[in-house]
Amino acid sequence: MDKGNIRELLGRVQMGTISVDEALSALKGLPFEDLGFAKIDHHRSLRTGFPEVVFCQGKQPKQVATIIEKLIPACNAILATRADEVVYNNVVSICPEAKFHELARCITIEKEALPKYNSPVLVISAGTADLPVAEEAAVTAEIMGNTVNRLYDVGVAGIHRLFFHKTLIKNASVIIVVAGMEGALASVIGGLVDVPVVAVPTSIGYGASFGGIAALLSMLNSCAAGVAVVNIDNGFGAAAMASAIIRLKEGK
Repeated sequence: MDKGNIRELLGRVQMGTISVDEALSALKGLPFEDLGFAKIDHHRSLRTGFPEVVFCQGKQPKQVATIIEKLIPACNAILATRADEVVYNNVVSICPEAKFHELARCITIEKEALPKYNSPVLVISAGTADLPVAEEAAVTAEIMGNTVNRLYDVGVAGIHRLFFHKTLIKNASVIIVVAGMEGALASVIGGLVDVPVVAVPTSIGYGASFGGIAALLSMLNSCAAGVAVVNIDNGFGAAAMASAIIRLKEGK
């Protein structure tokens, strides 16, 4: 569907021959833009509530910049994950408003102030070594319009640190728990709250952690109800799930 087809569709809406819902349904099926090395989905936000996210790992820096340049005209918010400073330098050359979140390894672009959901997402990390994944989750949740609180370095090796923040935990609408080693923190949180808990195993740990597999299996085998698990180091996926839950909660 090209621009002419879109104008025709809008004209039919104005004439009353099709409804707004029917037009929106047609727009959701619009094709992608083929750049040769990438096929950009310009209408993902219509279907999922947020534009296509650029995963930078494995892409050339100029490719990332080109993709973002194509996304900018139609997107109020853009997120690129697993980025480094070289990628950021290429992006900021075509978009000075781009921000680099070094710890999170994310690039964000906000063309205008975005509406915020009121229900808070709480991101908890077991240890300081888990912060890159925790920050990826936090930055992703923020760019998706969520109010985000952070509670870091409160793992089970010093559980009293966690209990000191009971009010913050109880006030959360969704909790993302990021933990490596044995990944026990997700079960602890799951047993304390009545809200969804999204657990993120990280690849942090000694040899027997098997690059996060031990934490992943611990979280999958959690005896606490209401704990869902995403893939190892997938802070982005956890935040996307949390954001979907918040959208349903607030009916937006």
